[in-house]
Amino acid sequence: MSTLRVPDAVFTPNQDAEELRKAFQGFGTDEEAVIWVLGHRNASQRKKIRDAYMQLYNENLIDRLHSELSGDFRNAVVLWTYDPAERDAKLANEVLKKKRKDLKHLQVIIEIACASSPYHLVAMREAYCSLFNCSLEEDIVSEIPFPERKILLGLVSSFRYDKEMVYMDVANSEAAKLHEAIKAKQLDHDQVVYILGTRNFHQLRETFRCYERNYGIPIKQDIKNCGDADLENLLKKVISCIDTPEKHFAEVIRNSIVGLGTDEDSLTRAIVTRAEVDLKKVREEYSSMYKDDLDKDVIGDTSGYYKDFLLTLLGSKF
Repeated sequence: MSTLRVPDAVFTPNQDAEELRKAFQGFGTDEEAVIWVLGHRNASQRKKIRDAYMQLYNENLIDRLHSELSGDFRNAVVLWTYDPAERDAKLANEVLKKKRKDLKHLQVIIEIACASSPYHLVAMREAYCSLFNCSLEEDIVSEIPFPERKILLGLVSSFRYDKEMVYMDVANSEAAKLHEAIKAKQLDHDQVVYILGTRNFHQLRETFRCYERNYGIPIKQDIKNCGDADLENLLKKVISCIDTPEKHFAEVIRNSIVGLGTDEDSLTRAIVTRAEVDLKKVREEYSSMYKDDLDKDVIGDTSGYYKDFLLTLLGSKF
């Protein structure tokens, strides 16, 4: 359920490229024009605009946006303008090259692997190889310690079945295997990695429901106190992204705007990456979970063209 508002009648890619060129010329940049063009085009249209801009002006649109815009507004617009697979490849690489890689950073890779379609994950891995001359898996092996490495490799390496197919006997059987591993405090057990990394999302959601019915406790709650807080928290994020991605991203947004200061990187990532996926559901979950209006909270915590661009992607009426 996308929040992106694309007009019924849009300009051709050449016309959009020309409008952007005009926005970059003269005294200062016309940021409102940039928002109007790019903030109301889907991924396919944005790619055609980039191609047209290169053909017309022999210049990379992303590079021009970097030079014309600034701050969090620039970061959001540039991230949005990338092809979605290329965007996620860059986000993953940025995380893997950080010196400090805590759960807040690693959850970016979890989101890509567990809250995206299998086809998007394949496209992202291909983009990663093209951009960085190595595979995502190679960088995970070289940059992430064990046992988190084992979990992440299992998530990014497989190709899940993409149809709504659920087998109750499998759900009950694999709920039991997960329960055995949790009770044995073996959260990185091969069976855990296999089940979470290969089963289709509909099957896994039924497995999680079976777990709660059969053992009287939600699996995320049962994972607590297994002896490795980092691994516990990582697996809880995996389960959240698989089971209820809209709740996960509502939480990401909430955490980015509450407290002292704003985590613009997380706020930008959540809104930009979900705008064409399920941001309408994220907004609904946000309202249900926190009894607040997401648009109003974004207005209260951001400013300027950055605020305007995020509200555009949210499809806001403000």
